Amino acid sequence: MKEIHPIILCGGSGSRLWPVSRAQSPKQFQPIAGAGSLSFFQSTIQRHRIAGFAKPTVVTGVAHAQTVMRQLDELQCDADVICEPMGRNTGPAVLAAAIHIAKKDPEGLLLVLPSDHVITGELNQQIMQMRESAEAGRIVIFGITPAYPETGYGYIVDGGPIPAFSNLHEVERFVEKPPLREAAELLERGTAYWASGISMFTASEIIKEMRTYDETTYNTVFSSIDQGEISNDMLCLHPDSFRRATNEPTERIIFERSKKVALAPLDVAWDDVGCWTSMHAIGNGDQQGNVLQGDVLAVETENALVRADKRLVAVVGVSDVIVVDTPDAILVTQRGKCQSVKKVVEVLKEEQRPEAVVPLSKDFLWGKSTRVMRSGNFDMTVIKINPGASIKIDAMPGRQLIAVGGDIQVFDGLRRQEIPMGERFVLPAQGRTSLTNTKTDFVEALLVTLNSSVENQVHMEAAQ
Repeated sequence: MKEIHPIILCGGSGSRLWPVSRAQSPKQFQPIAGAGSLSFFQSTIQRHRIAGFAKPTVVTGVAHAQTVMRQLDELQCDADVICEPMGRNTGPAVLAAAIHIAKKDPEGLLLVLPSDHVITGELNQQIMQMRESAEAGRIVIFGITPAYPETGYGYIVDGGPIPAFSNLHEVERFVEKPPLREAAELLERGTAYWASGISMFTASEIIKEMRTYDETTYNTVFSSIDQGEISNDMLCLHPDSFRRATNEPTERIIFERSKKVALAPLDVAWDDVGCWTSMHAIGNGDQQGNVLQGDVLAVETENALVRADKRLVAVVGVSDVIVVDTPDAILVTQRGKCQSVKKVVEVLKEEQRPEAVVPLSKDFLWGKSTRVMRSGNFDMTVIKINPGASIKIDAMPGRQLIAVGGDIQVFDGLRRQEIPMGERFVLPAQGRTSLTNTKTDFVEALLVTLNSSVENQVHMEAAQ
């Protein structure tokens, strides 16, 4: 029996989970239950690390490639990683994964999975029951029995059973994010399912359907793979080819048009965790219904979600509240109002504030960067480099480096030198400077950039 290939899609920014989720550090890479827990992405990986499943294929963007690799390393999980030069929605992403797998196994079974949902129950067992349908050429999409009339989800309307396959149904139609009245009617009829974002099919079938319904995307994605490069164990798609692909989801390009699409209802507990109210719902609450993460003191408080970072957060007499504390921003809102959090992010973006995009601290394969201060005239960032790791830093006028925790080896393109702790080094105004930790312990440096801006943030990548 052939193994099923999990395809993990790592797109999206999760703006409704701000300030934890940001454009450069989105929801799927955040811990589900606070510090020390698995991220949404890692939980998705682990869910399908059992017999019957091949190693995963992860499709992510260039901005998140190092985060993907670091979180895979934490799980000691071998995976194929496909890196998109820019986002083009799920249609091109799924096609790229299908072409990649088809080169080794044209009839390989693909299981497409969002990376940011929480699922409990016998999901894998139900997926295995749909193998025969997918191998016979059906495009199987999985639906969730709706629990309430949600207006933020897509719905799949049941078109009746398919006699040849057990528990498989025709699709009558798709309904995308209906108004409340229509959502309530769909729920009352009992013939509609929430679209889970999970689907299964053979590589050859989805490639063939893409060629039928969007030949331009078919050609451009093939070209982006053929001209792509392997870098740091990732397949990096060719930018000029990939940007010409249609910026649409697989649902719109194929599922809503193909006659091979079929519905398989799932009997699992599912939540796309699209906002902080959902985070409260999936958390382990105390007797008062409070979900408390970190150093939190709750007095005369009920049904609250309070998430502390590195300091004590105390709440008194504020039931049905959500408080999310991060080093550079605090969110306070009511339960049920969290869909409006994205409006805060929109304002921050309009004002070009870094809190919309960049977290204060960000982990990399090579170490960690933490912004400690920023004004209109300068940016100060602490860089912590792992033993034996190297990074490259872009040139900017007025950029200086101070070794504050150990000696650092610097190469500016002309000469290599050691910067002792406490010494200052002015980076060249052109080219890139390499920093290397040749020691057996972490080293730290303070990077000062003058005249910084939101668009001109510190850019660092692992050295080749």
